Amino acid sequence: MNEPFELPDADFDVLGIGNALVDVLSAEAEAVIDRLELVKGSMTLIDTNRAEELYAAMGEKTEMSGGSAANTLSGVASFGGRAAYIGRVKGDGLGQAFAHDLNSLGVHFSSPMATEGDPTGRCMIIVTPDGERTMSTYLGASATLCPDNLDLDLIRSAKVTFLEGYLFDRPEAKDAFRLAADTAHAAGRKVALSLSDSFCVDRHRDDFLALVDHGVDILFSNEDEIKGLYGVDSFDHGVEAVRGMCEIAAVTRGKQGSVVVTKDELVPIESHQVPKRVDTTGAGDLYAAGFLFGLTQGRPLHECGRLGSIAAAAVIGHIGPRPGMSLAQMINLV
Repeated sequence: MNEPFELPDADFDVLGIGNALVDVLSAEAEAVIDRLELVKGSMTLIDTNRAEELYAAMGEKTEMSGGSAANTLSGVASFGGRAAYIGRVKGDGLGQAFAHDLNSLGVHFSSPMATEGDPTGRCMIIVTPDGERTMSTYLGASATLCPDNLDLDLIRSAKVTFLEGYLFDRPEAKDAFRLAADTAHAAGRKVALSLSDSFCVDRHRDDFLALVDHGVDILFSNEDEIKGLYGVDSFDHGVEAVRGMCEIAAVTRGKQGSVVVTKDELVPIESHQVPKRVDTTGAGDLYAAGFLFGLTQGRPLHECGRLGSIAAAAVIGHIGPRPGMSLAQMINLV
């Protein structure tokens, strides 16, 4: 199976569906963390009032499109792939910023913006002088995505539809994932899923298992997530459990690299070394970007994994979930 994964041609290589969030970053003194009663280094889910309070309290801000799947799609575009995205934002200032930024990165985003309901979701990130990131996440409009928000023609026009596990909490989102998977498969396309987080897996294990067994061709997971999905206590047992459940599973292990799993073989992938691990945020998102780019270009599985490792390493060496450089140039593709 370590051969090119043949996919019919399409308008887009990868279409992502996920939580559409704006990353709002601000560099602040340590005292601001205490004044805002935040727990340094934590990630906390917050409500609308708290989101508005923190946004107003932050100083000079940098705003960019965010969310796990959006990070992956930006990586695909950086490699030179044709990327598209479906997500829910409101037609407010942050929603406009999300759309403008994502499109500027070369990711097609044309989802209609909500005119009522919750404001655009955001992840407010305060960076203290020691480089520590304290995050407060407000899901807002992003969490309201439902089947009616899907552009089915767009899904049919992509080689792979990539689903973000973080979005899987609400029943309407689960329905949207199932419809997206069914639509892609009916058009002869492939479906990929990122498990995203071990807490997501714990909350929705049965639904995730059903989706992996019947609706997913390519699965992305880290070691903890694959063990949690199958209720096993070791990496090796997790790998054996997932074999044959989908066509390909790519399981990451941090410094130990990753393993690409198919029904017939295991393909070990070395991690791509970086001089200093500054911030691992987005490493899994970018691994998926490199892997999916390679897959949609007809590269063999070991090469897909290598591209994933290179992309992951590109974000570990600095603060933030985006590579900050052309991934295509980095691997001498252009």
